[in-house]
Amino acid sequence: MLSFDTLIKAKTLLGLSDRVTLPEIKSRYKMMMKQWHPDKHPNDLETAHAMSTQINEAYATILDYCSKYEYNFDENYLKEKTVTPQEWWAKRFGGR
Repeated sequence: MLSFDTLIKAKTLLGLSDRVTLPEIKSRYKMMMKQWHPDKHPNDLETAHAMSTQINEAYATILDYCSKYEYNFDENYLKEKTVTPQEWWAKRFGGR
């Protein structure tokens, strides 16, 4: 089970906002992997390798969470399932 703390740490490591999109997550991951690739840090391979590993784990954590997210944001599904404020009120309190 994915803990909330693990998710927050992954989000923080990747520098993601609360309203990030999947393409933004992928872009940020690629940018950070380029930045911390061991070839770019020949004098400090140990740190570069550790950062690359952490970035990969954070990315995997975020993608795992996204794949299990319980809400469906498909446009047709939302149109079919959402109600107007008037319909919502009528369902709960009786309509006029």
